[in-house]
Amino acid sequence: MDVISSNIANAETTRASVTNGEAVPYKRKMVVLEPNKTSFNKGVRVSEIREDQSPLKPVYDPSHPDANAEGYVYMPNVDIAKEMVDMISASRSYEANVTALNSTKAMISKALEIGRS
Repeated sequence: MDVISSNIANAETTRASVTNGEAVPYKRKMVVLEPNKTSFNKGVRVSEIREDQSPLKPVYDPSHPDANAEGYVYMPNVDIAKEMVDMISASRSYEANVTALNSTKAMISKALEIGRS
């Protein structure tokens, strides 16, 4: 969720850093997941966060301070709609995990009650 929030917040950032005197636009970040191999916790974990290598979006705006000699500004490769879909998916996954955990707790509690009877 933090990476998605960062992508949305920087969707219009044309000067995320400066390299060799030139503004470098923000590049979309992506989370790479891998299986969690511990014996207790199954699932996935974040293995790395990398920059999306898809091309930046050129926009013609000669009055922009970061425009090149031809008048184009390179905008970040962030698609707000895709980020929102990813955010909803992550949120729903979190909700499903919480529901499963609460169900497990309720079953354990009921099993303990049966054992006391």
